[in-house]
Amino acid sequence: MRAGPAGPERPAGAGLYLHVPFCRHRCGYCDFNTYAGLDEQIPRYVAALRADLVRVAAGGPRAVAPPGSGAGPAWPVFTSVFVGGGTPTLLPAADLAGLVRLAGQVLPVADDAEVTVEANPETVTVDSLAVLAGAGINRVSIGAQSFAPRVLAFLDRRHDPRAPLRAVEAARAAGIARVSLDLVYGAPAEDDADWRDALDAAVGAGVGHVSAYALTLEPGTPYARRVRAGVQAAPDDDVQAVRMRVADERLAAGGLERYEISNWARPGSRCRHNLTYWTGGDYLGVGAGAHGHWAGRRWWSLRSPSRYADAALAGDRTTAGDEVLDAATRRTERLMMGLRLSDGVPRERVVPVDEDQVRLLLGAGLLDDDGTRLRLPPRARPLAGDVTARLAVCP
Repeated sequence: MRAGPAGPERPAGAGLYLHVPFCRHRCGYCDFNTYAGLDEQIPRYVAALRADLVRVAAGGPRAVAPPGSGAGPAWPVFTSVFVGGGTPTLLPAADLAGLVRLAGQVLPVADDAEVTVEANPETVTVDSLAVLAGAGINRVSIGAQSFAPRVLAFLDRRHDPRAPLRAVEAARAAGIARVSLDLVYGAPAEDDADWRDALDAAVGAGVGHVSAYALTLEPGTPYARRVRAGVQAAPDDDVQAVRMRVADERLAAGGLERYEISNWARPGSRCRHNLTYWTGGDYLGVGAGAHGHWAGRRWWSLRSPSRYADAALAGDRTTAGDEVLDAATRRTERLMMGLRLSDGVPRERVVPVDEDQVRLLLGAGLLDDDGTRLRLPPRARPLAGDVTARLAVCP
């Protein structure tokens, strides 16, 4: 694979997701498939991930598509590779670079593919990022979450407030021009000034992409247990709605356009890989707990890193389960994901919809319809799930 410059945006193609489940510390609000304190498993896991990637690639589309889908024997071109976690940059840079190089050897990855790695700010240096850039990684997504010490403490984040900005500069010095910052809003420890300062810091860093997510109370997490015990407060929906509006205003003023409910980008910097998800495209998921989707079949891998590695290194299938989506479910999911996008969703991809509800939502100012696309106006974005439920036609 020879990764070229990001270039202008284009329609999303097939994507490859690689999951690295290791973290130095697990944050209290996180419900991702991540594990702390398992560093001794990293070398074996890397070997397993490489073996599984080779196995999946050798199987071709017919091995992952549902029966009767008409999938051919050859893979289409992959326009994005995304290494997520966890904290992928806990791996030795040479190992992480080797995974990306292997992807380009066993799959037809486009020369100008978007190749992203997620990183916590304290786990990268100019030298480590230069190794990644040399393997074709051309985009880094840095988990900042906040720049306020008390908010970071509430979120169980261990990095200092300026670390994300140093990581942005390190990426640039390593030759990686496309940088995204992730922020989390609505923590009870956060006040209005904290959130404005975080947004201004992201804009001031000059990054091309910002993701801003509302803090959620996920069952089974330490944060949820602390809320249930009365030790910490739960997020406030009304406060989060105000935070979302402030984010839109300040990021727009800084030159970043909102293109999805939780994502803003400068021209040419939208996340191509995530657009594959939001537009109902096909993607492979490789790694412990990774999910994939191909031609209406969805599958997920074994969650435990050790069980996953055992299966992969034995040459066995690593799939824990799968489902074939019927036409109505696929249509509803395209509607749900497409309405998250500022561009909306083409009507032809989601019909039939409940036309009586379309008229009611139009009258209430909660939907735009130009006859070819359905869109959510800004005021309806916090209600995306409710709007989807009202429009969807059940079989």
